[in-house]
Formats: sequence, C-alpha cells, structure tokens
Amino acid sequence: MKVAKLLFINGESQYERNDENLDYQKAQLVIGYGARHIIEDSSFFLQLKEKFPNAEIALSSSSGEIFSNEVYDDTVVLTIIGFSKSHIKTSQINTEDFPNSFEAGKSLLEKLPKEHLKWVFVLSDGSLVNGSQLVQGLNTVRPENVLISGGLAGDGDKFEKTAVGLNQTPVPNQILAIGFYGENLELSHASYGGWESFGLKRTVTQSHNNILYEIDHRNALDLYKKYLGKYAEGLPGSALLFPLSLKSDDHSSPVVRTILSINEKNNMMVFAGDLPEGSKVRFMKANMDRLIDAANDAATQCLEMNPSKPKLAVIISCVGRKLVLGNRTNEEVEVIKDVLGSAPIITGFYSYGEISPLKPFDDCVLHNQTITITTINETE
Repeated sequence: MKVAKLLFINGESQYERNDENLDYQKAQLVIGYGARHIIEDSSFFLQLKEKFPNAEIALSSSSGEIFSNEVYDDTVVLTIIGFSKSHIKTSQINTEDFPNSFEAGKSLLEKLPKEHLKWVFVLSDGSLVNGSQLVQGLNTVRPENVLISGGLAGDGDKFEKTAVGLNQTPVPNQILAIGFYGENLELSHASYGGWESFGLKRTVTQSHNNILYEIDHRNALDLYKKYLGKYAEGLPGSALLFPLSLKSDDHSSPVVRTILSINEKNNMMVFAGDLPEGSKVRFMKANMDRLIDAANDAATQCLEMNPSKPKLAVIISCVGRKLVLGNRTNEEVEVIKDVLGSAPIITGFYSYGEISPLKPFDDCVLHNQTITITTINETE
C-alpha cells in the first residue's frame, strides 16, 4: 500500500508528500476534501481526472481541510492510494430517489459486495440528509465486524448547501461509499468529544426525527435563546458553541447533537441528527484544553487498537470545534501527529457530522462536535 497527499491552493498543486513514489497514473483511489466553490467547478474535476486517469475519485465539500498538522481554508486536500494486495469498490446514490435517509443509507451499502469487506468510508451531503437515519440504514445491512466511518460534507460556517461526488463534479443530494477489501488490511478507529455538560438534565417532549419543538414542555428555541444570552443573535451559527448532549435510553452512551438551522416562524430547530421524544438532553459548552485532550485520546486509542504504525490516518472533526478553537484549531491536529508519529499520511476535513462507532468495530453512530480518526495499513 502506498499513500500520497497533495494540497491545492487556488486550483493548483502547492504542497506534496509522496515518500514512496506512488505512480499517479496507476493510483486506485483519490479522496478529496475542499471548499465548495472549488470542487463544484467542473474544470477542477477534469483536472483531477487527467492527473489520476485510473483512479476512483471521491470528493466532498468541507468546512476546513487537514493537511499534515495544519488546517487550511479555501483549499483542496487530496489523499491518493495504491494497494498491492487489497482492492476497493464504490457506490453512490441520490437521496431524491428515496423516501428518507434510512432507505438511502441501506441502499448505498447494499450496492457493495460483502465478501472480504473490511471498511466502508462514507461521504454524505451534509445539509439535506438526516444523519441519524443514514447510519441506521447503514447498520441494518452492515456485516459483522465491518467498520463504517466517514462524515457529512461541510460548507464552511455558511450552512447554505453541501456537495459530494463520485467520479463526477460534486453536487448536492449525493452520498457515496468506498468499500475496502482484503485480509491484509489493518484498521483502527476512535471518536472523542471533550465538551462539558452543564445545567439540568431535561426531557425532549416534542420532536419529529431531527426537528425539535419542545424540551420539558417548553418551546426549545426560546429555551435555547435564554441559555445563549448574547449569542442568540448569531443563531444558528452560534449554536455550534452550545450543542446538546443526548441520551436516548438508560443503556446508551451520550452523543452530541448540534443545530443545522432554525425556523423562527414555526419556533422549531433542525439538528444534524434525531432527538427522539423521551430522550434526555443537557446543554454543553466548550473547554478548549479538554477539546484538544480529546484529540490526544482518540489518537492514543487508535494506537492501542492497532499498535503497528498506520500508513494513513483520516481525521474528521466537527466545524463546531473549529469555530470554538479558533486560532488553536491546529493544536488538535498537531497532538494527533505527535501521538501517531511522522510516518503516517494525515489528512481529513471539518464536517457537519461525523460517522464512527462508539465501541470497536460496532455499529456506526452519528456524532456532532467530535473528532474522529480512522487509520489504515496494508500488511505485506
């Protein structure tokens, strides 16, 4: 397995790491994350197709691009992979062809052969897809011990629209999956938050899927504005600073939910994932040191799960973390590189939602405001 990476600035390749002299003409897979206005330009895709003529090309808009131990904006980061013993299969669906995101996720994974499948990497539209339903659909057809990870496309902090594309110029409403096959693949994964809960534990009393109306029989948007105080004027963007901790039953682990949009007219809030009625929620706030510690913990867990040095580490972190950390954003990437060492290729992006299991190689879960890492290596 050979891995390389490129950073495109202003549509041109500016930085490259290709330690093993991977022949781009023979590369099997290219994964790119970048600013929407760049990857939506058809000329950029044609440029990639010319440079990587035999590769499957998967692209997603993002809210920030990770290249080594730095975070960029308005760029495109490419990861280029060539396998010696393993192989990939891909699938893509249009969400408009399905009644809901559950059926879309189920169909996406059903399109992939299951024999020798080890890992499915998912990139999804981040504005029009219900992430909770998507992972539920994926899990219904997930073979045992197959890892599913990935993320929802981003659009900076604008929340206007997102775009994804497989072997085409990215557009909205798309979800793609890359299946990695072979007994020689070694994988590890982790996801951590680092946010602090505060205030009373409250109950969701009226909701519909990912739309929240009432908490403790009070209008949720009014309650949110009360807690946000001066930040309320900046909704929905400011809500990224105050997500909700959600626990759906007594046996589940808490997950984080963040707002995608609000509707003042109907007094409702739209979240990146479902908030079932009866589930318990608490408001959360950021502690910068704990957010960075969470990145350290995630990298450490990956090494504990698979002590051999990975060839590639894919980081998908939430745009909310990036907004909170500000000029300290690089630190959460730097600490991962410190733990994993200089050998792995490190790439990734900031997203509108992260997909990763809570337990080793268990069902995947939709996260918000977390940092997730997936590592991969191919043994000889």
